[in-house]
Amino acid sequence: MKTKLIDITHIIRSKNAGPYELTFDIMFKSEEWYNKVAEAGVINEALIARLYKISLEDVLGVVNFAPAKAIKATIRRPIPSGNLGETDVYGAQQHAPLLDLEFDLA
Repeated sequence: MKTKLIDITHIIRSKNAGPYELTFDIMFKSEEWYNKVAEAGVINEALIARLYKISLEDVLGVVNFAPAKAIKATIRRPIPSGNLGETDVYGAQQHAPLLDLEFDLA
């Protein structure tokens, strides 16, 4: 059975982590959901690279943080914040690909 990420989280957001990086925060509704997703390892560097159409080397890390029931991913920004051609100076609108994420959990 497919599980939608938006159905098991309170918050999915993106923001700047400095002018050269974006970070994504995924905060789960319950410890149970956090544990299922973290243990399954479905949110990982390869997934983030695929969703954002970037190289694996541009995914700087994916961290599971149990005390907050959260997973954080950080990527290199394709265009630094404020540079010519950049359309989201604050990085606050970059989480959209995560909103459609579905996966099978046992």
